[in-house]
Amino acid sequence: MSPGSFPGAEAALSSPSRFKTWNPGSQSHGRVCRGSIIVSGLALSHPRRSDSIRFLRRGKWRRSPLKSRLYILAENRVFTQDGANPVPDLDQQRQHQVYVPAAGILPLNLDVENFKGNSSDLTFKEARKESPFEQEAWRLLRASIVQYQGCPVGTIAANDPTDASALNYDQVFIRDFVPSGIAFLLKGEPAIVRNFLLCTLRLQSWEKTVDFYSPGQGLMPASFKVQSVAAEEDTCEEILDPDFGEAAIGRVAPVDSGLWWIILLRAYGKSTGDLSLQERMDVQTGIRMILKLCLSDGFDMFPTLLVTDGSCMIDRRMGIHGHPLEIQALFYSALQCAKEMLIPDEKSHQLLTAVNSRLSALSFHIREYYWLDIAKLNEIYRYKTEEYSHDAVNKFNIYPEQIPDWLADWMPDHGGYFIGNLQPAHMDFRFFSLGNLWAIVSSLATPQQSSGILDLIQDRWKHLVGSMPLKICFPAFENEEWRIITGGDPKNTAWSYHNGGSWPTLIWQFTLACIKMGRSEVAYEALEIMERRISRDRWPEYYDSRTGKFIGKQSRLFQTWSIAGYLVAKQLLANPEAATYLTCEEDPGLLDAFSCRISSKQPKKA
Repeated sequence: MSPGSFPGAEAALSSPSRFKTWNPGSQSHGRVCRGSIIVSGLALSHPRRSDSIRFLRRGKWRRSPLKSRLYILAENRVFTQDGANPVPDLDQQRQHQVYVPAAGILPLNLDVENFKGNSSDLTFKEARKESPFEQEAWRLLRASIVQYQGCPVGTIAANDPTDASALNYDQVFIRDFVPSGIAFLLKGEPAIVRNFLLCTLRLQSWEKTVDFYSPGQGLMPASFKVQSVAAEEDTCEEILDPDFGEAAIGRVAPVDSGLWWIILLRAYGKSTGDLSLQERMDVQTGIRMILKLCLSDGFDMFPTLLVTDGSCMIDRRMGIHGHPLEIQALFYSALQCAKEMLIPDEKSHQLLTAVNSRLSALSFHIREYYWLDIAKLNEIYRYKTEEYSHDAVNKFNIYPEQIPDWLADWMPDHGGYFIGNLQPAHMDFRFFSLGNLWAIVSSLATPQQSSGILDLIQDRWKHLVGSMPLKICFPAFENEEWRIITGGDPKNTAWSYHNGGSWPTLIWQFTLACIKMGRSEVAYEALEIMERRISRDRWPEYYDSRTGKFIGKQSRLFQTWSIAGYLVAKQLLANPEAATYLTCEEDPGLLDAFSCRISSKQPKKA
């Protein structure tokens, strides 16, 4: 195929000014948005020109008209092929993937005159136009930025100008900042994330005392606030004032803070390519301190972390004490991220061995004992109790009478989920969104289980998504059960706040899980529901009622992680490759090694 055979080639060659300089050494990748076409087979004269191309759309190779104008390099020149023309087959030996944006997105940044690199290095850059919702969200997110000594170090929890009582919503929370940080990373503005990671690392080593008792050194704060204090000569200086739980409601230590910190640190390195931060001596020390705190020996017989009520996103009494799924999923993810970032040396050798051992044990435990589908439910229904043996089927002595009345009708024939908690003689059968979604993201769930979780969400869409995604848990405690378990908490009444409320911020974890499992269209559907009212309702923290129709009765408006969660979901759908900054792939050797160890181990009488 000659250059002249491409319609529009003459115009392209006569207008080189349309194309800006492209750095052939760039290692960045193109973006994919909804409606994008992945083209394989870039035509180059290096070492010989491919004469044809074909394209991949929605996972299948096709020969049909393109949806956008295609720019092809041939004989070191740029030619255009009209979108109405059919695409010939690809020379199989010259396959290179590049991304072509949807119609109307121009120009492409290429220096075709001086190109001497490999075609796989070629980058097509999109200039995706942000919607009015996104523009508003970015304006609000930037307005929430906190400065410390002239540098951005985080975002406050909420920035409601109509609310005179800030309480602790004017602080920077570690868990709340994570979606903000991811949004800035995806936007190409990593400085605030780097500053945040280093500021919170400094706070990790501060002395922490509650009633004369000091918790472990590796504990990360729940939040911090920038305070101005008087200094010498009538001047003021800024200091960081952290809260490790000593001022929190119920005085609960934030177990998830350190786990989220490790996850965000790894995302920073993968998104920027800057590994110097995680390789710093103080950062390596911080990672090890968190791991030592989590992996310290105790009386527990299980590989799961034992925590008190209120030690994670659900930070009030809600009956999640023990081994809640959310903590276990974040713990597993943090272990994987830390294993990837720790520099193998004498200081970390034993720690890495402990991490590998815990990863295999934790994945086995959660997959085997937390998973619930219709087959497992029927098995529990027929459990025998009071079994005393090494090969007992009902290992945790669960009484079938614990199965709640709502579950039999709610459980679909296909799909399943991880239960919320497991302890001796106790199963929490509630569905917790964050724990299940992060089990997918971190590969704590098997591929089959991950598909099953999304199947269940789709099958029970009206219960878990409804009028506003996404239920924090399902179902809610009501009446006497609510009084006993929450202590009569007026903020956690049925279908409100942590007790079955709908939290818009969960949209980014949901989107991440959907992308990982190849179901982006499901995330699009949830996001469209969110966009119908989230801006009009002024970005609430949470929604009330069974389907999320009402703005939460005590919900803060202009809640930062509701705003950031929306932005991250939009950015991930526009650039699905970026999901790898947060997702983890399982090391198949870990579970195999643990399975072999279990099968070969014979119980011995003491």
